[in-house]
Amino acid sequence: MIRRPVSLPLKIAMVCMLLLLFLLGAMLAGISMGSSGSGLKAVWSSLFQGNGDTMQSAIIWRIRLPRVLLAALVGAALSLGGLVFQALLKNPLAEPYILGISGGAAIGAIVGIILGLSRIPGVGIMAFLGSLATLLLIILISSGRAIIVKDSLLLSGVMVNAFCSAVIMFLLSITQDARLHNIIFWLMGDLSASQIQHVAMLAAVLLPCFIIIFMHSNRMNLLLLGGDMATSMGVAVKRVTLVLLITTSLMVSVTVSQCGLIGFVGLVIPHLLRLIVGPDHRVLAPGCILGGGAYMVVCDLLARVLPAQGEMPGGVITAMIGAPLFIILLRRSRQ
Repeated sequence: MIRRPVSLPLKIAMVCMLLLLFLLGAMLAGISMGSSGSGLKAVWSSLFQGNGDTMQSAIIWRIRLPRVLLAALVGAALSLGGLVFQALLKNPLAEPYILGISGGAAIGAIVGIILGLSRIPGVGIMAFLGSLATLLLIILISSGRAIIVKDSLLLSGVMVNAFCSAVIMFLLSITQDARLHNIIFWLMGDLSASQIQHVAMLAAVLLPCFIIIFMHSNRMNLLLLGGDMATSMGVAVKRVTLVLLITTSLMVSVTVSQCGLIGFVGLVIPHLLRLIVGPDHRVLAPGCILGGGAYMVVCDLLARVLPAQGEMPGGVITAMIGAPLFIILLRRSRQ
């Protein structure tokens, strides 16, 4: 019996439907579980019937729901950013955190915090400027001849990331007041201060960035064939690369300004999805939005419920999962 290949729209719909169910399940668990309890019945009553207990409703609407929504958007943005960098550099190890883009955004955000700027829009603007400066520095260091020389760009990013870490340590060393504790906790990836305006701002940035990236998804497929082959097939390689780099930098910088440094999400999700659904970026782009969102919601939930007292930053969980996977991928790439 000959099996007919699944059409692209049907494949996208099937992948999105499965991942959407996973995301909704993770979000429901994230809203239901916590130190003060709640349960599915209380969540349903508060969200859809409007007659829940006053205290429970306040916890669900003002604390858990914004946090879960922000975690989903953060995971979506970082996962999509990792997908773009891996396509441009043709390297499964690439992601904004490892390349230093997140580090540059963190430097800008920390400077904004030290200067006493408001989180919105002051710190967000400073984070974007920091990520753009880092991106420009990586491109200048890597060559200046051809911005898609993958190994040069990747190694330059790793070096710039190390430099950004040193600058962050310097900024921490000269911060003497009570802001030091907040900055350290924020650097580890903190979602505890989530508010609905943070969700709205990140959603407003993520949606157009996703549209731009999805419109270029087939061009990313062609870029994997090599610059010369992509050019011969009508792709303006430099222009497409710059558009994707700037779009991704904007998306990542706003994410960092909202929740700090959260690493390895952009490494784990695109890699897993690529193994499951294949290398087509027209499927991977929406898949990363939904899969990355679900993954980050689960990581943040584990960060809240695993410690016996209090909670840990969500970035700790993503690093504990992502770092071993990074080592496995590195060993495979060497082999």
